[in-house]
Amino acid sequence: MKVDFVQKRFSAVKADALVLVLTKEDVGAGNKSAGRSRLISSFPGDTSQLERALAGSGFTGDKDKHITVYSLAKFGVAFLVGAGDESDLSNERLRRAAGVGIREAQLVKATSVVVATLDSVLDETSHYEVVHSLLEGAILGAYKFDKYFTLNGKNPKIASITAAFAPVEASIGKKAAKDAELIGEAVYLTRDLCNAPANEVYPEALADVAVKMARKFHVHARILDEKQIRKLKMGGLLAVNSGSARPPRFITLEYKGDPRSRDWYAIVGKGITFDSGGISLKPSTGMGEMKMDMSGAAAVIGTIQALASLKIPVNVVGIAPSTENLPGGRAYKPGDVVTTMSGITIEVDNTDAEGRIILSDALHYAKRYRPKAIIDLATLTGACVVALGHHATGMFGTSEDTMAQLKDAGEKTFERVWQMPIYEEYEKQIKSDIADVKNVGGRWGGAITAALFLKKFVGDYPWVHLDIAGTAMLEEETDYSQKGSSGVGVRLLTQFFKHIASQR
Repeated sequence: MKVDFVQKRFSAVKADALVLVLTKEDVGAGNKSAGRSRLISSFPGDTSQLERALAGSGFTGDKDKHITVYSLAKFGVAFLVGAGDESDLSNERLRRAAGVGIREAQLVKATSVVVATLDSVLDETSHYEVVHSLLEGAILGAYKFDKYFTLNGKNPKIASITAAFAPVEASIGKKAAKDAELIGEAVYLTRDLCNAPANEVYPEALADVAVKMARKFHVHARILDEKQIRKLKMGGLLAVNSGSARPPRFITLEYKGDPRSRDWYAIVGKGITFDSGGISLKPSTGMGEMKMDMSGAAAVIGTIQALASLKIPVNVVGIAPSTENLPGGRAYKPGDVVTTMSGITIEVDNTDAEGRIILSDALHYAKRYRPKAIIDLATLTGACVVALGHHATGMFGTSEDTMAQLKDAGEKTFERVWQMPIYEEYEKQIKSDIADVKNVGGRWGGAITAALFLKKFVGDYPWVHLDIAGTAMLEEETDYSQKGSSGVGVRLLTQFFKHIASQR
C-alpha cells in the first residue's frame, strides 16, 4: 500500500473515494449555519447533491456517525465521518473516524482514497498529529487477512491512501505520513503472524520471519536451536516443548539505535505458536484461537521492526521463547518438577499455565543485558480478560516510573494499560510443598499470581509485565481492527521508546 501526503486541498486530488472527518461545528446545526456554509464551499462545482444529503440525513457530525455522498467533486464517492465536538477532538477520535471511513471505502471496492479534515481542525492541534492520526487510523483500518480465500476470489485492496492538507508544511506532512506508514507495516507484520494458522507459523517459521526482518532492517538476530537451548539448561522451555514434534526456538533481536550508549532495554514476548493446554487439555470450543498465543512474541518482532525502521535512538533487545504446547507420550505432566535456567524449580500443577514457564527462562536470560528495564508481553491469563475485558491491558510491575511512562504511552496510542496489584499476600497461593514455586495459584486473582510467578525470575531489575490476553485477541472488529489479532503492543512500546529517546 502506498501512503502519501500532498500539500493540496482535498478537493484538488483525484481518487476513488474521499474520507472527510468532520466535527459537529464543521457540519453546523442548519443549512444556513457558518459551519455548513464552510463545509459546502470547500467543494468546487455543483454541490446540490451534498446539500441534499446533509439536509435529508440528519447528519450532525456526531462521533461514530457517517453519511455517503456519490459523485462529489473528483471522487466517485465521499464518506463524511463525524468526530464529535471540536472541544473533545483527540488523536484517537481522528484515528477511529478515519478507520470507519476506510472500511466504508473498502465496501465500495475503492482502491485509492484521500483522507482529510477541514482546516478548522488544524487550528486546534498539531499539524503532524492530525496527519499522522488520520493516516494511522486509515492504514490500520484497511488491514485484511484474506490470504486463504480462494473460491470466490478476493476483493481489490486499497492500493493508496493520501492525506491532503494545503495549510500543512510539506516536510511536516511527509514526515507524519512516512512515520504512520512504518508503524502500520510493523503492526501488519504482527497481525499477520498471529492470524496465520499454526501449521504455517510454528517455532522454526517464527524464527525465520524474525531473521528475515532483522536482515532487512539491519538488526542483529540470534536464534538458539534445541541443542543450544539444552546447553543453556532452559528447563522451562524444554518442558513445555516436550509434547511437540516440532523443536523449540529461542529468538533474540538486538536493535542498537544508539551506539554511543551502553544502556539496554529488554522486551520479552511469549511465543506459544499453538496452545492445546497440553495434558491439562483445553475445551475444544475456541481452541483454534490459540494459534494467537504467540501474540507477545509477534509484538516483540513487530516492535523491533518499528524501532529500526523509524531509527529511534535507543538500544532494545527483543527476546521470544517459542514452542507449541501439545499433549503426547513425552509431554510434561501435572506433578512434574522443572528446573529452569535460573536454577529455580517449578512444580507443574497445570500444563495449561505454560506461558509463564517458558517466560521464566526468557526473563532470566534478559538479565544478561543488565537492562534499564525488562518489559514482557504475554497472552497469559483468562483471569485478566475477566477483570478488564478487551479494552485494557493488565499491567503489573516493580518499576513505578516505567509503568507511569507506559500508561502515558497507552493514552497517546489508545493501547491503554491498567495497573494491577502484586501484593505479597497473594504469594502464598503459588507456594509449593515440593519446589520453589508452583505454576498456578488457584481460582482467585489468577492474573496477579501469574505476575508474581514471573517476578521471581527478574531479580532486582526494574520490570513490567503486560497481560495482553484480552487486548491481543479480539472477538469482534473495532473501528480500525479486524476480528482476530489487534497487533497490540507495537504502537504502545514504540511510543514508550520514543519518549525514552526524547529524554536523553
